[in-house]
Amino acid sequence: MYSPTTRLLTVLELLQSYKQMSGPEIARRIEVDTRTVRRYIVMLQDMGIPIEAERGPYGAYRLRRGHRLPPLLFTDAEAVAITLGLLAIREFHFPVDVAAVEGALVKTERVMPETLLYRVRGLQEAITFNVKTPPHFLHNDFIVTLSSAVQQRQCVRLRYRSWHGDETEREFNPYGIVFNDGYWYTVGYCQLRQDIRTFRLDRIIGLEASEQSFEPPEQFDVLDRVLHSIALTPGAYQVEVVLETSLERAQQMLPPIMGALEAAEQGVIFRRPATQLEWIAHALINLECPVRVKEPVELRDMLRRMAAKALRMAGAEDRSAGE
Repeated sequence: MYSPTTRLLTVLELLQSYKQMSGPEIARRIEVDTRTVRRYIVMLQDMGIPIEAERGPYGAYRLRRGHRLPPLLFTDAEAVAITLGLLAIREFHFPVDVAAVEGALVKTERVMPETLLYRVRGLQEAITFNVKTPPHFLHNDFIVTLSSAVQQRQCVRLRYRSWHGDETEREFNPYGIVFNDGYWYTVGYCQLRQDIRTFRLDRIIGLEASEQSFEPPEQFDVLDRVLHSIALTPGAYQVEVVLETSLERAQQMLPPIMGALEAAEQGVIFRRPATQLEWIAHALINLECPVRVKEPVELRDMLRRMAAKALRMAGAEDRSAGE
């Protein structure tokens, strides 16, 4: 037979799991009468848990949202998952107050049994994160404001500083947020440019929600659009390469973040801007299809030097001289 304490906690779990539940339904589930349910509700309310009661024949109980969190009970696996998540948030420098992360870790550890506490402390002592610190500061509130705008389909007003220092103000319909390679991005419809635009969050210098709403396009791929925008970021060189293969095969070899792919008569044209050519040269050499560089000239020269160096390393010149 269940103890009163177990039943009391079960009532709390039921109210956490469902938006609302009637007294008779709670009574049926924990096998007590409705008077006992009312007594349990009063006990929980006396503990400071914000339970609201709706009177009448169809009345129900519900937890009031946004007041404060009720006590939580975690399984061992859930506690480990929460700890790992908090550690990752801290080490990846997510835009969350560090004090809030540390406070959550301490509160989680405080309610753990001793065996589980040792396991969690072992995770913290054993794991090392090799993470590059983001070079730019990001306001915590920007993530919260943007994510709420995405969920509620609400337009925002933002003030933005471009990569070359120009500042603009615009109305923006955010479709989503992406974290990629240490940076946060948002993509959506820019009313100033009358087109889809991608913005880096660390370049936003002002942000507030507006009362205007919007409807996002159906099946819009937020991640794909952000990666495509990153690949087309202005650079010192404009790379154009012909891949003698099919578009499907090229898409398998080169992810969207690498650049733009376009089907052509001679195969597939790969384009992207670049500030450094070394990594592009290495990437092209590793492609499993014939490749022809159209521009820039500097990339062709770099590949020739790499080929000559590879021949010297392999001793090809020595063998040809001895024949």
